[in-house]
Amino acid sequence: MKSIVFATNNAHKLAEARAILAGMVEVKSLADIDCHDDIPETAPTLEGNALMKARWINERYGVDCFADDTGLEVDSLGGAPGVRSARYAPGAGHDSAANMKLLLENLLDKKDRSARFRTVVAVITDGVEATVEGKCEGIITKEPSGMSGFGYDPVFQPEGEIRTFAEMSEAEKNAISHRGEAMRRLAEYLDRM
Repeated sequence: MKSIVFATNNAHKLAEARAILAGMVEVKSLADIDCHDDIPETAPTLEGNALMKARWINERYGVDCFADDTGLEVDSLGGAPGVRSARYAPGAGHDSAANMKLLLENLLDKKDRSARFRTVVAVITDGVEATVEGKCEGIITKEPSGMSGFGYDPVFQPEGEIRTFAEMSEAEKNAISHRGEAMRRLAEYLDRM
């Protein structure tokens, strides 16, 4: 089976990718190639960040790889947090609780709570670059609900659902999520290669 490296240090994303791509391709982690680099994510767009990370791994380690960047885009906040979703709240690191708290505070006086998750995956195989995208429309709930998932999952209710992502099983979420859609498009792309 062909293998490909997922340029992420996020264990949740790695598990999701492995579940979705199981049987099609072996998804290796950065640890599998002994990569402990602090890969930059300084582009102003999701596409730019995904390509930056994929190129970093491909150029330094010489392996086929893919990388993603995901953003939560809230309409009444002008698309924020967007590309800064993981670092939305001030302070150090990727603090999901602080990010959710700030998001809910910023939406207190807003009637329109429509939002979408968008994932862009950049893939480099045999020196060829491509990107695929997935998105999931929904709303931001007024308070967190559920214990599964990660990031903004407890406050994101996908269209047509009464539950948040954090109230769904991994399989239920993957079937409708932005990352699930992007990974399925990645699988289709890899299958054509």
